[in-house]
Amino acid sequence: MQTTRTTPSRLAKRAHYDADTIHPILDEALFCTVSYVLDGQPMAIPTAFARKGDKLYIHGSVGSHFIRSIEQGNPVCISVMLADGLVLAKSAFHHSVNYRSVVVFASAEKVTDGAERLEALALITDHLIPNRWDDLRPTTDSEMRKTTVLAFSLAEASAKVRTGGPGDDPEDEHLPTWAGVIPLQTVRLAPIPKTGDEDIPLPAYLAS
Repeated sequence: MQTTRTTPSRLAKRAHYDADTIHPILDEALFCTVSYVLDGQPMAIPTAFARKGDKLYIHGSVGSHFIRSIEQGNPVCISVMLADGLVLAKSAFHHSVNYRSVVVFASAEKVTDGAERLEALALITDHLIPNRWDDLRPTTDSEMRKTTVLAFSLAEASAKVRTGGPGDDPEDEHLPTWAGVIPLQTVRLAPIPKTGDEDIPLPAYLAS
């Protein structure tokens, strides 16, 4: 949704407010940063998350100072950013980055329904490692009591995207300085087994 807070003050033409742009960026990003103010002090905490529909979920210890600070509904700003390339121009001023980002303004809703809490934990686990949840032992009641799950509405969210090459000044085009894009990509490397577990077969979902 486009609001005063989600409208960029610069290069607003790069902004997007539709779910078809926002949701895939959230689904690809592994972590988000939750920013909030506590007693006048700005705070920013990176954390794992997952999305389902128009909700974003995070979790944490019931004793976490961070979780306890926002679970009552204090306003937060949640952001993610995917870097797709370094954009090299013929001047330092015109260097840039190709990226996809999302900013969400919301307040936490503490999830109390048992089924939704368990589903949210499964979503977060599988968001980081697809198909992992079903390979694990069941979560215990004790573990659930020690865990808080928070949900955030994506109603007030926007994406910002940059693509393409550098935009050099016309008078710099003749300079013999290389310009272009260096693509960036996050790659999962070969899994390393826990010491003592070398004989346990690697599951198929980790081998791909």
